[in-house]
Amino acid sequence: MRIKFVIILFLFIAFTVKAQYPPPAGQIGTTAISKDSPDIIDWATTCSVERGYLDIADTNAEDPNAPGNHYASFGSNTDALGIADNATVSLGDGGEAILTFNHPIVNGQGFDFAVFENSFDGLFLELAYVAVSSDGIHYVTFPSTSLTQDTVQVGGFDTLDATKINNLAGKYKVLYGTPFDLDEIKDSTGIDINNINYIKITDVVGSIAKDFCRKDSYGHIINDPYPTPFMTGGFDLDAVGVIHNTTNTGINTSNINTQINTFPNPFVDKLNINCVGINMIKAELSIYNSTGALLITQKITNNIQLNTTSLAKGMYLIKINLENGENIYKKVIKY
Repeated sequence: MRIKFVIILFLFIAFTVKAQYPPPAGQIGTTAISKDSPDIIDWATTCSVERGYLDIADTNAEDPNAPGNHYASFGSNTDALGIADNATVSLGDGGEAILTFNHPIVNGQGFDFAVFENSFDGLFLELAYVAVSSDGIHYVTFPSTSLTQDTVQVGGFDTLDATKINNLAGKYKVLYGTPFDLDEIKDSTGIDINNINYIKITDVVGSIAKDFCRKDSYGHIINDPYPTPFMTGGFDLDAVGVIHNTTNTGINTSNINTQINTFPNPFVDKLNINCVGINMIKAELSIYNSTGALLITQKITNNIQLNTTSLAKGMYLIKINLENGENIYKKVIKY
């Protein structure tokens, strides 16, 4: 019996060492999903973020651009809303974000949603766990695998091999999402995979040090770029796109964004909004600042010009609520 066990263990180790998971975006066999994929029918509508430290091993480390600040600070909650556009919110070491959606996500055929990060080349990968919940209380984390060696720390500007990573967000380059299939957690308790209302993204830290490391579902230490003691440190969340939800009338934001034009962008005092091919009857426009505060709300028609002299310089989220209950999002910047 002992000999049989040793043989099985050897075969398991041999398999995991050689295991190959999907390669980077653009290569044969990749599972990367473009932000423009017609499979994506909706995007996250709210996001709350709890920032992590600049360096979890040195909680006194300060942002040189903001003395006294010990946490990641780049971007804002609204940067994770709407279509992926390379505007991100940085989570810091171990930080997390929780997102919600217009309609519950369901377990359909194949992948059900995708998480977008901003890796610039598909090699500098910052990773995160992904968990889902029906009620916002009970979360189930997707089973993850990291087969990157864990004896030498991946440096703050070093690279990773995507074929050694599975079910961790951040596997693909900017504007390409890492997809997740709810069928993988269909036997989990405490959630309904046909009624997912919350997605939680948690930075994995990346340190291989015993006191700070994070592990995959099989006990492997997850080794990714560390330390990254900057305001942009940790996982940089761009967006979460929905592939399957409870309605067949979800708005395909990649198409909508070709029909909703905001110009100029960036703008100064006047912002024009032009809507083509969309029924704007009873539509309502709302503008939120980077902290999520509602600043402007008004009924709109197909073409309007907003006087924005009352708005301070910065990034804003425009939400257009259509009569059918669907929402359209655009990010704009005021100079």
